Amino acid sequence: MTSSQVVQRPEAPAAAPAAPGRSTPKRAPRRTLTPRVRRRRWLGLAFAAPGLLFYGFVVIVPILQSVNYSFYRWDGVTTATWVGLNNYISFFTDPALVESLGHVLVLVVFFAVLPIALGLMSAALLGRGKLRGGGVYRWLLFLPQVLTSVVVAVIWKRIYGPDGPLNEALRAVGLGDLAKNWLGDFNWALPALGVIGTWTALGLCMVLFVAGVAAIPTELYEAARIDGAGPIREFFSITLPSLRGQVAVALTLTVTGALRAFDLVWITTQGGPGTSTTTPALILYRKAFLNPDVGMAAAIGIIIAIVCLGVALVITRLSEEKDA
Repeated sequence: MTSSQVVQRPEAPAAAPAAPGRSTPKRAPRRTLTPRVRRRRWLGLAFAAPGLLFYGFVVIVPILQSVNYSFYRWDGVTTATWVGLNNYISFFTDPALVESLGHVLVLVVFFAVLPIALGLMSAALLGRGKLRGGGVYRWLLFLPQVLTSVVVAVIWKRIYGPDGPLNEALRAVGLGDLAKNWLGDFNWALPALGVIGTWTALGLCMVLFVAGVAAIPTELYEAARIDGAGPIREFFSITLPSLRGQVAVALTLTVTGALRAFDLVWITTQGGPGTSTTTPALILYRKAFLNPDVGMAAAIGIIIAIVCLGVALVITRLSEEKDA
């Protein structure tokens, strides 16, 4: 074969030069974990494992059992009967439970709205200046948070009694016609319980808000005063927006407390007179222990837990959106 018959292969095109100003991306080296780091990770998991197992045994397992029970009709002794979603449907169709939901809405006003409003007023009075006797005032307001709910209920049950301090004070000032058995009155029993909740939650809200006000820079108030803002304008323009996080925390705790109200109601009225102060948590207790319907009690508990979780998520999301 002659040289003229040799087929010339085309040469491969040369690589295009890199564009000026652009560097070729370098692949990041794969990070390898040393045996020491791996041992530390396993060691941390080993330390956390007992707590996680205990939490799962005490919290997760009972929740799963409650979900399972909620699909049955069972009195705790005889054979359980599958009812599907009937227990959940009954929660929204049973007249007693529907009435208890209305009572909870009233308690939300007393347990959440009033304590937060009064707590903001207290923070505005105590947070920005030195008030004579302010420490005693805070201590008195926070005292209900130190006492157990049983003690609080017993104290107020005595105050509301027919011969209690409240009625005696009304008689002393010539208003004896207004004296009544407050917790035994169909119209006044629920508001009387609400006042107890307001007194109990006010201290928590006040402490949260006073601490938040103390963290607000004083320069903001000084600038507002220079611009001619009065106390009310300062409150709505500086104090209230700066306390958005504390208000969200207080609202979450107080609303969920109203939804789960049981001990206060049980000790003072046990849902009476009649059904004028019943709550879902009280009906849950009755169905679980007094007139056993374990499936219905489990369904009520699951719904209350979901509602409390939903309320907390909604409040948190709204607070984060306003902060953004």
